[in-house]
Amino acid sequence: MTVFSMDGPALKGWIERRLLFGQPLTLELTAILLVYFVQGILGLARLAVSFFLKDDLGLTPAEVAALTGIATAPWTIKPLFGFLSDGLPIWGYRRRPYLVLSGLLGAVSWLVMALWVHTGWGAISALTLGSLSVAVSDVIVDSLVVERARQESQSDAGSLQSLAWGASAIGGLLTAYAGGLLLEQVGTRAVFAITAAFPLIVSGVAWLIAEDPVTEQPTWRAIWGQVQQLKGAVTQKVIWMPALFIFLWQATPTADSAFFFFTTNDLHFQPEFLGRVRLVTSIAALLGIWIFQRFLKAVPFRTIFAASTVLSTLFGFTMLLLVTHTNRALGIDDHWFSLGDSLILTVMGEISFMPVLVLSARICPAGVEATLFALLMSVLNLAGLLSHELGAVLTHWIGVTETNFDRLWLLVTLTNGSTLLPLPLIFLLPDTTSQGTTVERVSPEGASLDGTSQAVTPPAADGLEFNQPLAIAAPPTALESEPSA
Repeated sequence: MTVFSMDGPALKGWIERRLLFGQPLTLELTAILLVYFVQGILGLARLAVSFFLKDDLGLTPAEVAALTGIATAPWTIKPLFGFLSDGLPIWGYRRRPYLVLSGLLGAVSWLVMALWVHTGWGAISALTLGSLSVAVSDVIVDSLVVERARQESQSDAGSLQSLAWGASAIGGLLTAYAGGLLLEQVGTRAVFAITAAFPLIVSGVAWLIAEDPVTEQPTWRAIWGQVQQLKGAVTQKVIWMPALFIFLWQATPTADSAFFFFTTNDLHFQPEFLGRVRLVTSIAALLGIWIFQRFLKAVPFRTIFAASTVLSTLFGFTMLLLVTHTNRALGIDDHWFSLGDSLILTVMGEISFMPVLVLSARICPAGVEATLFALLMSVLNLAGLLSHELGAVLTHWIGVTETNFDRLWLLVTLTNGSTLLPLPLIFLLPDTTSQGTTVERVSPEGASLDGTSQAVTPPAADGLEFNQPLAIAAPPTALESEPSA
């Protein structure tokens, strides 16, 4: 009988080939993936936040949509954190101290939620503080990922981003069902107290980041030069055209908050079942990442984006069956229908979002990786904030409340159909599967740094809530109204 065994180097090689998509297993990679893992594991409190706002504080669907949109605000100013990280080192380091501070800030925000919050504005203030914590750490690890992604070969393009999203999805997977179960057993504030421990992991692993100290403090001239370099980059069509389309795509209104009230107040879904839904969507997120990595990297960006958007919209209309209780006439239980619908929509959401991240990382020129990538992600998050505020206005205008869901079908129809509106502008996206995307490296004076253009090869696929860090976990499903992590 042959016994399968591997020594240390062999096991390390197997992990790198099979689990890390060829990326070398280092302490720094471990630290990076742990930060993303924490972003996913913070999902432990998502259901608790939704029920806290709805039940403990007595907010209406429109109020929840409006206030939770405000909590995403720190994600819209990520370039500021990029400037701080790139241009203002702390104790000689540009990355480690910011990770330490972000972890401490996150722990404080969840403790405040657990002990002192009693009003809607108090809750949103604390959640915004927690959102700031994750946004800062996200900028830091995004910059590390972008710096390394630019060195990937064409065959490995997108691997590091897939790992990052995979780590976040695994974190969400481990806490998905536990979030609902804990909520039923110990209550919202206890869940917040438990969640406060996780951001401290970010502070702890910060010291594993390989970083040489900055020998010279940056001057205002250097910072202004960085601003000019960033300006030179974003004025190029290869950057602002995709950014414009992605903004329009993400800014369409959402009915998430109203639908959450419907599933809990009308369908009477309990936290434990909603935990099962989150478990299913976490698994679906991993499945979507795997499908993209395995089968869709060679598909042109326009093709994969258009197809996934149309399919997501078509499947999204199946929510009307649940809203009108038609599923019951078809003999399909509310719970089973919701699980299947959430699974399909999450897979489609991941497939459409992965190329966006890959393209964003590949077009960032050297020197402003953290700031430019943060700017591109801020476009997504600003659009997400607008999406929730528009959803709040529509919810109020249509007359959907915590007890009246007679016109929820109209809200679902309008918000879901609106996702097709940006598709006529899909020409703003590049449609290449290899080389062809060029980002000029602009100096502070406006000339190329080396007299040439830097050809950036996007991944074969040619490429965010709430909670859309490179980050984010899957796009939230209709069964969850989630503030940004």
